Amino acid sequence: MLHEDLRYVHEDVERLEQAIADRVLEDPKHIRNRLVRDHEVATFLSRIQSQSERGLHIYNYQQQERTEEVQAIGMGDAFEEFYKRLDEVKNFHKRYPNEPVENLERAYKRVEQGGPGSYAGDIDGMFTGEEAFGRFFDLTMLHEEYLNLPGVKGGRKLTYLQYLDIFDTFTPPQCPIKRQDKMTDEYFSYVGTLAQYLESFLRRTKPLEDLDKLFTEFDSDFEKRWEHDDVPGWEEKVAQTNGSASKGLATEGTGEGVWCADCEKEFKNDNVYKAHLPGKKHIKNVEARQQNPSGDVEMANGISTTASTANTARLKEKAIAEREHRVRRLANVMKTEREDTRVNVERKAGMTDRERQQELAALYEEDAAAIGAVAAEASDDEGEEKVYNPLKLPLAWDGKPIPFWLYKLHGLGVEFPCEICGNYVYMGRRAFEKHFSEARHVHGLKCLGVTQTGLFREITRIEEAQRLWEKIQRDKKQVVGKTQDVVEMEDSFGNVMPMKVYQDLEKQGLL
Repeated sequence: MLHEDLRYVHEDVERLEQAIADRVLEDPKHIRNRLVRDHEVATFLSRIQSQSERGLHIYNYQQQERTEEVQAIGMGDAFEEFYKRLDEVKNFHKRYPNEPVENLERAYKRVEQGGPGSYAGDIDGMFTGEEAFGRFFDLTMLHEEYLNLPGVKGGRKLTYLQYLDIFDTFTPPQCPIKRQDKMTDEYFSYVGTLAQYLESFLRRTKPLEDLDKLFTEFDSDFEKRWEHDDVPGWEEKVAQTNGSASKGLATEGTGEGVWCADCEKEFKNDNVYKAHLPGKKHIKNVEARQQNPSGDVEMANGISTTASTANTARLKEKAIAEREHRVRRLANVMKTEREDTRVNVERKAGMTDRERQQELAALYEEDAAAIGAVAAEASDDEGEEKVYNPLKLPLAWDGKPIPFWLYKLHGLGVEFPCEICGNYVYMGRRAFEKHFSEARHVHGLKCLGVTQTGLFREITRIEEAQRLWEKIQRDKKQVVGKTQDVVEMEDSFGNVMPMKVYQDLEKQGLL
């Protein structure tokens, strides 16, 4: 029944397009919800492509079968054809009695993002905790692998922060690994793992981009550079000799050293090479070479073998260079994530373990709030007016909970009790500082006999307020007493005395 298959394909494609449109209209704020939406859309696009290929195959390669089916339905006995197809349906269900029936009307309805039945997969298990849903790189294991590579001098001193700056640099002076050290299996495995991680990270964070086309551009660009011998650090060097049997320019490394054919070793310059000649090891190698008269013959017969080995080595160099090139291009594409990772590592380096645990707990709460917000939106779509607020956040002017980051910024989770206000608890520093000028606090101070309320800011306990008020009264009396002793009076005889003594003598009539 080709026409029924075509009808199913067209219906499925239309419902997939509607599901994509519904999700594109959403504007999730949290990065986790955005990733869920993007992965669901990517899954739907892939299914549209497969269903479209299936429909095109029926249109292009099964045209004869479709024509015969139309003729059988339109030109033959309609009832006979009907019962024939009915028997085919019954026989199919007899063979497969437990075959589920797919309801396309509800197949692509939005469910809880990332929950059971979601087309996005396990988003929580897709990223590590360090990656924070694709915001940062997690290169800690690769950093450890890099430190253990042969040729990394002083690698133990290279911190993770420094590694983030140079992990895509493979040429001196930033990269301490020489060219001959890169030919090891350890380095080949390391650079392959690094390229694979960056590619996987890009696929997980940007599922809607045409990444296959991007990687094809990487490969074509590398092939062009390799043909023109323009790959940094892998330029082909032509071996040169000076005509002697035991001395020549090195064919590996920098190409500027001196090569000893007897010892099969490279020396940095001619002076080091000459100092090496009187050595016991060199003399022993020369004698062994002289005792083997067939060595030259073997060398002549092994020209083809040497050329084959050189070609094999060049192929391995190409494989390593291709991986390094891909790492450089991927790191260049993800500059923002790299810089964010660096800033995040610097920030965490200045935090204590307790602060890290508090930040992790806050992230979990934020994720829970994001999931709850999605559930609240879904319930609103179904006509429910209930506000989902599991963290008990304060409500904004629109009746919805304020964002969690704003709640943390203003410190609304910190309690400030005031005993003068009847043990009333103020949430947040701002509300606490504001309440000292409010009627509740002023009334509490007046009940304690305090009249100068401006001097009692930041005082919340009754005992402290009473002690401070008593001290203020004592200081006031002392100031009044000192003021009276300072005022002096003079009688008619020129005697100078304090005002209090003068007033007493005057009352007694002694002046």
